[in-house]
Amino acid sequence: MKIESLFSVAGKTAVVTGGSRGIGEMIARALIENGASVIITSRKISDCEGLAAQLGPACTAIPADLSQMAEIERFAAAVAAVAPKVDILFNNAGASWGAEFDAFPEAGWDKVMDINVKSVFFLTQKLAPLLEAAASPGNLAKVINIGSIDGQHVSDLETYSYAASKAGVLHMTRMMAKFLAKRHISVNAIAPGFFPSKMTAGIAEEFREAFRAATPMQRWGTPDDMAGVALFLSSRASDFLCGSVVTVDGGYATTV
Repeated sequence: MKIESLFSVAGKTAVVTGGSRGIGEMIARALIENGASVIITSRKISDCEGLAAQLGPACTAIPADLSQMAEIERFAAAVAAVAPKVDILFNNAGASWGAEFDAFPEAGWDKVMDINVKSVFFLTQKLAPLLEAAASPGNLAKVINIGSIDGQHVSDLETYSYAASKAGVLHMTRMMAKFLAKRHISVNAIAPGFFPSKMTAGIAEEFREAFRAATPMQRWGTPDDMAGVALFLSSRASDFLCGSVVTVDGGYATTV
């Protein structure tokens, strides 16, 4: 098989949650630039619709707050109204919360778990009929969950619910992969390291520089770094991966 078809996403329909900025935007842009149609969602209407306008007619914005079950159901119904099938689902929407152990609030636990873990499972569940409509033994539908290296190693930052949520996403990926494979749905995950985004912009400069200095490749991730992995996991090239986690961190966590 030629590389052009092996890694192709042309003609595919993808959903990218948290798709209006950061890693989600990197993924949405990569898919569209390579011929896919993309539905993006985010909580902030202006961000979501603004990026869709930038990316052109191949991008559809359906804003939603996926931390709420009713919004997950509304979003899934809205996707079904504009797309008869979904070939690729990126569960990327996420939140973080940092506080010292003795001061960590319940709100910081519930908010992060609802969007980082609960929404991943239930959105995949609600979109399963559309994923199955796209799937066949020779043409798998793809679900890619965005975890984090904070689910693989112990961070120096006190982001307890975030770390627990991302560890949960990575194991849930393996669970989903095992039981959805028979439905011709391939489930894998990406564990990013430090990529510049609105979320990581909240990290103090001293920690940002420490991350870079401790990374064997001596740099942060770029949109191309994320695009390459996202396109691989979205395409025929990754068909024999099942429950795999691809760590994209320049060696920060993988070489410790």
